[in-house]
Amino acid sequence: MTHQHPYHLVDQSPWPLTGATSGLMMTSGLILWFHTNTNLLFILGTILLTLTTINWWRDVIREATFQGYHTLPVNKGLRYGMLLFITSEVCFFFAFFWAFFHSSLAPTIELGVSWPPTGIEPINPFLVPLLNTAVLLSSGVTVTWAHHSILSGNRKEAIQALTLTVFLGLYFSALQAWEYFDSPFTIADSVYGSTFFVATGFHGLHVLIGTTFLIVCLARLITFHFSNNHHFGFEAAAWYWHFVDVVWLFLYICIYWWGS
Repeated sequence: MTHQHPYHLVDQSPWPLTGATSGLMMTSGLILWFHTNTNLLFILGTILLTLTTINWWRDVIREATFQGYHTLPVNKGLRYGMLLFITSEVCFFFAFFWAFFHSSLAPTIELGVSWPPTGIEPINPFLVPLLNTAVLLSSGVTVTWAHHSILSGNRKEAIQALTLTVFLGLYFSALQAWEYFDSPFTIADSVYGSTFFVATGFHGLHVLIGTTFLIVCLARLITFHFSNNHHFGFEAAAWYWHFVDVVWLFLYICIYWWGS
């Protein structure tokens, strides 16, 4: 069937429904896990979300690479969609910074009228956090290198640069897990622990999601899915990665360095 227009009218898909269901199962399962120490619902929700992601991405990759549905107008719409998504993520993190500064700029008597609150030993910003900053900024350089290599048609260098970016992303996550394990305070330690772990934890989750994006892009790059004029899947992942970089800089400066 041929279309007389450049737009993509998507087929009916079960993945939005299964994605929403998995989100409900995971959040409900997390509450159950916290209160009853039963994690079965959370595990089932995670499995359903993983299957949904794999199949949904498979369909989009098929439409973009093999069926030719991602025409110029469709590509333009995808770009606007990605920009709006990143804008919503900016607002998401803005709320965490608001909570942090609300408590840190005018600490109440319950906090000991000081920041960090009395009894809290903050993490040294010049140890693991500084190393993580260098790692994440380096990954921003390598993903830009990969992008320029794709644009210039240098596939070998693009694969090398993207592989290095994925490694740096995984290394960042491993360092943050080590930092959490070694932390002298917990999420239950006043508003300091709450704002610290929620803000850095959600950022860590975004790093894992961004790393997953880049791993998929690396697999597509290896299998010749990208050309110098058709690679928006990679561009979207790179935009997301740069956003994660910028958020980390604000986290490091405000929460790790100034906040300590």
